[in-house]
Amino acid sequence: MTETTQAASPRRRAALAFIFVTVVLDMLALGMIVPVLPKLVEDFVGGNTARAAEIYGLFGTVWALMQFVFSPVLGALSDRYGRRRVILISNLGLGLDYLVMALAPSLAWLFVGRVISGITAASFSTAYAYITDVTEPAKRAASFGMMSAAFGSASC
Repeated sequence: MTETTQAASPRRRAALAFIFVTVVLDMLALGMIVPVLPKLVEDFVGGNTARAAEIYGLFGTVWALMQFVFSPVLGALSDRYGRRRVILISNLGLGLDYLVMALAPSLAWLFVGRVISGITAASFSTAYAYITDVTEPAKRAASFGMMSAAFGSASC
């Protein structure tokens, strides 16, 4: 190994660990909200299960739409301002989302939290780009495999 490769190796490992932990936390947060959100919505609509199901479906659709729209936006921002910065801001947004959802006094605030979550959860493409940036081509497949394991953590 050359001197620059040895110096970069711990930094690359730290970057991979950072991305892995970020993706695991994102997936665990998603796995925790799925069973909680329907009951929360039902409580806000006074126990009307049919109306709660409609609103929950709307929340899921808006969340996915925000991811679809903002994934390329976050990708472009990460190209311009740096991947780590965008991922950190996404983590901050995810934390803000859960704070808003925990303290939401109304269904509208809960909706705002889901929009924030959808926007900030669109950072997965940035995470993969970050892995590509910091991983040697020979080790890239293993790093992507590690990310797949992080994605699978939500189903445990």
